[in-house]
Amino acid sequence: MDVEDIDWLLLDALQQDASQSNQALAERVHVSPPTALRRARRLREAGLIAAQVALLDEDRIAALQGHGLTAIAEVSLDHQGAEHLDAFERRAVQDTAVRQCYRVAPGPDFVLLLRVPDMPAYQALAERLFTQDANVRNVRVFFSVKRAKFETRIPLARSLRG
Repeated sequence: MDVEDIDWLLLDALQQDASQSNQALAERVHVSPPTALRRARRLREAGLIAAQVALLDEDRIAALQGHGLTAIAEVSLDHQGAEHLDAFERRAVQDTAVRQCYRVAPGPDFVLLLRVPDMPAYQALAERLFTQDANVRNVRVFFSVKRAKFETRIPLARSLRG
């Protein structure tokens, strides 16, 4: 798929506010509403737009539900063969407390971003993911005391064609 300058502008605008009307989107990127609609649909069909979701304010939700714990876990496995890495990854991504999962190198094999309601829930998660897996060699966990930045927007390099 060829991605033109206008497509990059549309992607950037949708990352900032996917709830805006097609009319507002078209005005923002300086095209007609039918063009904006057609191009946005094409970008979705091509898989460049994976989903449109509402981002909730974690602090306000926490005030209503209880603050919970956010943790970053570094996980090292004893055996790093593809089948071992794949097996741990499958288990990790299926757990609802795992918000993000990254295979990394060098250093640990995985970095997980975890979100649990409280310490007993973290203990249960640790038992499920780390203690019961004989291949988990080492886990280092860091508990967040403050989130200084959270960004979902991907910086887009635009074509220099004018």
